[in-house]
Amino acid sequence: MRHNESNVRRGRSVPGGREVGMARHPLIGYLVWLVLFGAVFAWEGLALARVTGVPTLSDAFRVIMRYPFGRWALFALWLWAGWHFFIRGWHFLLRA
Repeated sequence: MRHNESNVRRGRSVPGGREVGMARHPLIGYLVWLVLFGAVFAWEGLALARVTGVPTLSDAFRVIMRYPFGRWALFALWLWAGWHFFIRGWHFLLRA
């Protein structure tokens, strides 16, 4: 099968004659991340400004870390986030 520039842009064909489109980054995913990070920054900003009775993130983590189950849960969350952000989909830098 020959790959030329138009096939790369359109996608690739699979057995059966149909084409599979290339993955695109949906805008809704970026908006969800923007809202999540905005909420975290707003929460921390309100907590540090002492405008409301909202605890800071360090206060919340301190309460969670009091208990061994909380420590293990945060460790599991940290491992899960690291896997999804850094390892999954990772390619060796020197591979062609």
